[in-house]
Amino acid sequence: MNICVVALGKIGLPLAVQFARAGHKVVGADISQQAVDLINSGAAPFPGEAHLDVWLPEVVEANSLRATTDTASAVADSEVVVVVVPLVVDGDGVPDFRALDDATVDISRGLRPGTLVSYETTLPVGTTRHRFAAALATATGLELGVDLFVCHSPERVFSGRIFSDLSRYPKLVGGVDRPSAERAIDFYESVLTFDDRPDLDRPNGVWDLGSAEAAELAKLAETTYRDINIAFANELATYSDRMGIDVYSVIAASNSQPFSHIHQPGIAVGGHCIPVYPRFYLAGDPHAALPAAARTKNESMPSYAAERLAAAYGDLTGALVAVLGAAYRGGVKETAFSGVFPLVEALKAAGATVAVHDPLYSDEELRSLGFEPYHFGDSCDAAVVQSDHAEYRDLTITDLTGVSVVVDGRRVLSERAFAAPAVTFIRIGLPTRVHERVEPS
Repeated sequence: MNICVVALGKIGLPLAVQFARAGHKVVGADISQQAVDLINSGAAPFPGEAHLDVWLPEVVEANSLRATTDTASAVADSEVVVVVVPLVVDGDGVPDFRALDDATVDISRGLRPGTLVSYETTLPVGTTRHRFAAALATATGLELGVDLFVCHSPERVFSGRIFSDLSRYPKLVGGVDRPSAERAIDFYESVLTFDDRPDLDRPNGVWDLGSAEAAELAKLAETTYRDINIAFANELATYSDRMGIDVYSVIAASNSQPFSHIHQPGIAVGGHCIPVYPRFYLAGDPHAALPAAARTKNESMPSYAAERLAAAYGDLTGALVAVLGAAYRGGVKETAFSGVFPLVEALKAAGATVAVHDPLYSDEELRSLGFEPYHFGDSCDAAVVQSDHAEYRDLTITDLTGVSVVVDGRRVLSERAFAAPAVTFIRIGLPTRVHERVEPS
């Protein structure tokens, strides 16, 4: 089978490699000539994806995968088109469809009768049918369900472990009509293999949800659930702070009962997914109370961490605060909706001078993000852990010279490593451990 994957980013490129390794001919289309050139040389344009550095050169050398910037020609040579173009959003999570609309126009220029187009980008409910399928049908004159087949099949993978996730999780599909669904089922069964999952109520594999809208909603539901659950954990944590209770022992005790699955609290909820997709849900259901309340709670956590720091330190005016972690998540070089931005803003609003450290970013890259770099061993008055990078697990008080207050927003530091006189150690949702400290002069 000839397959086109549109957009060769952190999701699209592993998908293209997966399809090629399954024995199909794949052409990947991307607007970046630099990415295309790297891929055609067998080199991944981004680090950190397990197996990609080994499997990509293999399928390129075997002529099973090539990349191009000419989307229309790639589509014209294909029986299936898989679209993974990111849906860009603004600071409030409002989607900007221009990139996806442009890609859809390019796809329509090369579309042949009988082609299946599968949108894997997470979308607001109704978008596949009313925006993209309608646009393809209008542009090409092809009839949906007759010589044009369109479905939604949301990606459900985690950066860094995409290939294993493709096997572990059921592949959800929803066609805009029955023939489209049948084509989608046949396609995904030909390119994916699935782990045995006795924990599921039906066999792991390709699951037809009955409509494109149901497939869209399933992805929004699973992500919005996580946001709501984290918000509840954060609510428990802030209440526990007021009551002097260890929230982690409370959550562990609660989760010992099989019907409780409370997540962990933390300083921020970032990334392309959890902060964004509840906004997509709310776009279709604006009166939904829980997603809106969860967003409000989770968005408040960086400021809450800054308030905890100020309460322990005192007046932050002129204090140098080291923020550890620019990335939204440990081990991932990505700042999409990272808590670092509102945290730094809140600290500066309190009068602090802020410097940021991140092992994944150079000083130049941190400055391009608007941050002054911090280096371990430099003097600082206080520190806040914003990202759960593995490199932070072994930090000690000697790495943060002169620090008097440490806020561990990700429960990643060793408390024992900061058990020194004149240091206050704070974790969100845990009673604060205070040693005698010398007030700053």
